[in-house]
Amino acid sequence: MPLEVIYVARHGFRSNWLVDHSTGTYTATLRSPTGGAADPALTAHGVGQAKELGERLLKAEPPIERVYSSLYYRCLQTVEPFVRKAIVTDKCLSIRGETGLGEWYGAANFEHPVPASHETLRPLFPGLLDEEYKPLVTPTRMGEGVNELHDRVARTMNELIAQCDREGVRAVLLCSHAATIIALGRVLTGNMPESIDTEDFRAFTCGLSVYRRRTASAGSVSGSGVCDGDKIATSAAHDADRHKDLGWRGGRGVGGGWECELNSDCSHLSLGEERGWRFSGDESFLDTASGQSMLDAGELGVVVEGRAKARGSTDAAGSRGKL
Repeated sequence: MPLEVIYVARHGFRSNWLVDHSTGTYTATLRSPTGGAADPALTAHGVGQAKELGERLLKAEPPIERVYSSLYYRCLQTVEPFVRKAIVTDKCLSIRGETGLGEWYGAANFEHPVPASHETLRPLFPGLLDEEYKPLVTPTRMGEGVNELHDRVARTMNELIAQCDREGVRAVLLCSHAATIIALGRVLTGNMPESIDTEDFRAFTCGLSVYRRRTASAGSVSGSGVCDGDKIATSAAHDADRHKDLGWRGGRGVGGGWECELNSDCSHLSLGEERGWRFSGDESFLDTASGQSMLDAGELGVVVEGRAKARGSTDAAGSRGKL
């Protein structure tokens, strides 16, 4: 049975970090459980959001059969309530840590952080990580332009979908970050806007998106952009093939194409839409003046407040970096 439905969740409300782009040094006020400055934990509010999301995911139809997540602490912390409860109800779930779903860092002349190792994460999430899983795609540590991000997400989804098709997985959950989730919507549907900062696919904290495979192409591998099993390569080969065009644009989409049925829906959250995000051009660290610290991974993008239930409508875009 081929993959039919992809559920996508953004991590919950988190604490922040700073990066000095003149030195490439990341710092944070609150220490991360993993020790990484750019690997913050969820706030208490974010933990509550994750629990509400978990209850929603337990009712998903078709039910979730597999979980892939960015290996950053905030993403693992977000899916943990769902996976713990699913295990109790006799669903055999673990978390496949996929670096191809990781954070977006702008192109730079210094190395960006990477997620913590399994050795560090194992005692923090006992019994949850799939120890046998090998990530499909590893992003470059020097950061990415917007087009490179979309290419990375396309390669990741191309191979992830093929993996699920081969293994008979009907429905899968992905947990990732705002920029990656927006790129994911474009890659799955094949709808790449002319302006990169178009607000098309949304990414509120613990928002839930749902993509359903186009009926005509479900299960179709030939010509769909999905790799055959014997074409799955090593991470090193993937890195060498980073700029390969998988032909997903123009409405085609990877894996034969997908329709977006829910776009970062937050009806399960007691406070509704919070801390959304959108692109603001093809930003990088390469042309910025030195000596200035920047908030939240380089102040990339624009915060979009959305409609918070308990606080009335705040539909306009928020200030950059005001997180």
